Amino acid sequence: MVILGGSFLDCKKFFEQMKGKKIAMCGIGVSHTQLILDFLAKGAKVYACDKRSREMLGDVADKLEKAGAELRLGDGYLENLEVDIIFRTPGMNFNLPELDAARKKGIAVTSEMEVFFDLCPATIFAVTGSDGKTTTTTLIAKMLEAEGKKVFVGGNIGKPLLPEIENISAEDFVVVELSSFQLISMRKSPDVAVVTNVAPNHLDVHKDMDEYVEAKKNVILHQNAFSRTVLNRDNEITEGFRQFVRGQSLGFSMERRLNNGAWLDDEGYLHMAYRGMDVPIMHKSEIAIIGDHNVANYLTAITAVWGFVDMDSIKRVAREFGGVEHRIEFVREVNGVKYYNDSIASSPTRTIAGLKAFDKKVHLIAGGYDKHIPFEPMVPYVIDKVEKLYLCGDTADKIEKAVRDSADYKGFPEIIRVADIAEAVKKANENTKEGDTVTLSPACASFDAFPNFAARGNYFKELVNKL
Repeated sequence: MVILGGSFLDCKKFFEQMKGKKIAMCGIGVSHTQLILDFLAKGAKVYACDKRSREMLGDVADKLEKAGAELRLGDGYLENLEVDIIFRTPGMNFNLPELDAARKKGIAVTSEMEVFFDLCPATIFAVTGSDGKTTTTTLIAKMLEAEGKKVFVGGNIGKPLLPEIENISAEDFVVVELSSFQLISMRKSPDVAVVTNVAPNHLDVHKDMDEYVEAKKNVILHQNAFSRTVLNRDNEITEGFRQFVRGQSLGFSMERRLNNGAWLDDEGYLHMAYRGMDVPIMHKSEIAIIGDHNVANYLTAITAVWGFVDMDSIKRVAREFGGVEHRIEFVREVNGVKYYNDSIASSPTRTIAGLKAFDKKVHLIAGGYDKHIPFEPMVPYVIDKVEKLYLCGDTADKIEKAVRDSADYKGFPEIIRVADIAEAVKKANENTKEGDTVTLSPACASFDAFPNFAARGNYFKELVNKL
């Protein structure tokens, strides 16, 4: 298999062209803060734009202004931008009227990840999907690192990569996690594209499910004949993506034997089928992190890196990697009760995967910000796997109604309404006995009470550690 890394633009020439340009960085977040400083250092005139006030931004505003950025803050931060280039933050809707107006005026509207893809000389692995993106991205990176390769990891996983571009060579490897918000405007695809699955998500931002699916599809639409595509063969939507594959088409499956890709047999062994050979790799019991969804993540990663790393590197990562924070993360055992932080579960499908990871009933803490995703699909798993259900947040009423309206609901699990996560932890501590399990797996985003899922998970861990 030949994978060709390469760039459309010369990095040095690009930054030379930025000198004197007026650039608006819209959304002052993790990725843009460093980018603002970098472009200022390259001689650009940078406008740091954000809906938040100076007080809300705090020290960041002072730091950027001191470096030479001009601040545009508050509700009108996108209006009348007379600039050459607009960088939108990943969470900003691509179709905002202000951005459409800018494009009509001839202003280039782009993003950190779009420019990075154009400049990057290395082989790029990109992972997208509704669930499992971060764990799969991390696994691919760790397998490549175990092989001794120089790897850069970033994207939606939390680290901007454009500030690193001048340190990346053609011999290196880049592994990025891409969200639908990043993909919607991208017109270049990676050398190795991975789609873990596609299920309803972010429907509070995307105009409909079709737009969400089309955004995900962008990860493969611009690949060439020398590329590799890895698709979930058990997911109806990703299975439908196969018709658009232009290079090497591989898959992974938990449900059936494959001729091209990784699969799980009835006895629990992971296999890789490739070019007429079927290679047994290991038993799923050897994987350090729990849950069948993590077995699927390993199948995905194995398929992506096959031919880049040897078997020993794959097995070593499986046996030693302890998981990513906030993903069924063991927090503490208190009086024989185990507490798990699964704050990443910001959709019903993630909560389903979390519940299936446990071999007995759990005490589930759920609820949060409403992304307009139906909760009915997770109700059978709640009824089957949950002993007591603690509900809080904006979606508490919707989740309770979905459970109570089910024909299979006979009063179990008991539904306990709480004011917030703190009360949920307190009640769970009172209601559990030795041998029980408590998991925070909200099925919702965190924005009704927290800036992100990580802050929610960290708060939960603080509460548990104080018990």
